[in-house]
Amino acid sequence: MKNIVIVESPTKTKTIEKYLGKDFEVVSSKGHIRDLATRGKDGLGVDFENDYAPTYTISRDKRDTIKSLKSIVKGADNVYLATDTDREGEAISWHLADELGLDIDLENRVVFNEITKDAVLKAFETPRKIDMDLVKSQETRRILDRIIGFKLSKLLQRKIRSKSAGRVQSVALKLVVDRENEITAFVPEEYWSVIALFDNDGIEIETSVERYKGEKFEMKNEADAQAVLDATTGVFQITNLTKRDRKRNPKLPFITSTLQQEASTRLGFQTRKTMRVAQKLYEGKALNGETEGLITYMRTDSYRLSQTFVDDAKGFIKDNYGKKYVGTYRPGKKDENTQDAHEAIRPTSIERTPQSVKAFLTPDEYKLYSFIYYRALASLMAPAVIDAVSVTFSQNDYDFNGTGQTLKFDGYLKVYSYDTTTDKIIGELDEKKAYSAKSIIPNQHFTQPPARYNEARLVKELEELGIGRPSTYSMIMETIVARGYVTYGAASETNSSKVFKPTEQGMITNESLQDHFNSIINVNYTANMENDLDKIAEGSANSTKAIDDFVKLFYPLLDEANENMEQLELEKVGELCPEDGGELV
Repeated sequence: MKNIVIVESPTKTKTIEKYLGKDFEVVSSKGHIRDLATRGKDGLGVDFENDYAPTYTISRDKRDTIKSLKSIVKGADNVYLATDTDREGEAISWHLADELGLDIDLENRVVFNEITKDAVLKAFETPRKIDMDLVKSQETRRILDRIIGFKLSKLLQRKIRSKSAGRVQSVALKLVVDRENEITAFVPEEYWSVIALFDNDGIEIETSVERYKGEKFEMKNEADAQAVLDATTGVFQITNLTKRDRKRNPKLPFITSTLQQEASTRLGFQTRKTMRVAQKLYEGKALNGETEGLITYMRTDSYRLSQTFVDDAKGFIKDNYGKKYVGTYRPGKKDENTQDAHEAIRPTSIERTPQSVKAFLTPDEYKLYSFIYYRALASLMAPAVIDAVSVTFSQNDYDFNGTGQTLKFDGYLKVYSYDTTTDKIIGELDEKKAYSAKSIIPNQHFTQPPARYNEARLVKELEELGIGRPSTYSMIMETIVARGYVTYGAASETNSSKVFKPTEQGMITNESLQDHFNSIINVNYTANMENDLDKIAEGSANSTKAIDDFVKLFYPLLDEANENMEQLELEKVGELCPEDGGELV
């Protein structure tokens, strides 16, 4: 029997073929095989007179691939489509089925969340039909992006010499520009703090004034601070002493956005690097001659963990750390945008510790695998318990507050070293005793402008605003840098931390878009469009209506901009072209 399996990536083929056995041949499409054609109205590849029906063409670099696949599937008893388990993967399966002449109604779509023998074999026990709602959602997104990309980009190229615009990238640019404008407009405000240091049998306790006569107290200038100093020359009494156990829960396992954010912050990885390394861990590494996928699919917005993994991890925790370290599974909040088709990002086997596979991984792979492994493990461990102390020293109605803490039970911190807690001991205090301050120190401060976005902050902002989806965050940031709209480099001469800064061309582009397209290049419209695409994927919204609503809004704006957008004059540099003697601009 001849069984053909088509996957996206050629790096998976040998591993999956080995799992399935001699009756299966696994081949690769090498990603997307078709795209919208560049013919029809305005070269968009979309029929505006026929419910926006798309016309597809085989990508030039995939013609040989399709020719080879057609030859391979000829005469096959079964052809299975095992592309990735997301919207793009579903679309690739449909394009393959259409181009190879496969029956769309066949149950030949196979999905798995991890590349392990058990997961792959189980997936082949329950093949399904291609999810056409998911395909339609991807198609709708592509049509919208094509219309905006072609029409808006041509306008900007002609009017202001900008390279491109996009449905999502232009909103990301707006966020960066808006933040820069906030920083430029920011006026620092002066404020003061007063710190009092107390000695408790050799233990120094640091406190700060926070209240006056029971009300929150702010010092706006030096005179306010001096008033505190003048009123607190005597002894202090303890007016509040509170001790309590405070639980510190472990964080949930990683999803795409949190992995990108924290790998940027903790490991110094750019989002592109994070996804590239995660892809390698997902597709599999050779371990003692056997290739195994080490993590689950890395493009996900679900915090869910399989019950099998939860049970295995809890058993591992009990056996290795003791019963008291076993925690409770928390599936996390599911918002309306969560697809939940996948699990969170986790190791495929809790027994495969980072140390046990270190010899088979590159340094970057080891760092990221450790990060993912211990985050998933820690999420199922008991909370840390901290013995927290709060004390208030008072004099003449001024309250100085201080805190202390000691780690009572390490819980998940036993394994998750990326979170830390520092003991701050203040010792035993006598509430009946009068205390004199060792020193009372005034400090001048100025409010700071909002920070520029780095990759972690921009991903977090995009996610919270509902702009883009897990698979797109990295590409969004790469695009606005590649187009010359923003730079990503050192924050200042004294701060090497990388941040996004808009270029002059980026500022001009954003201003032009906001002057003429602010009703569609904005956070709310873009987030609502993402929601519409999700609803199409669920089968609860209509693709044609979504495109039609956009077209009716977009084209009048385009006509107005063609007429009224200011033409950027080319600035002459005062030099002649060495070729033809014309003035250089």
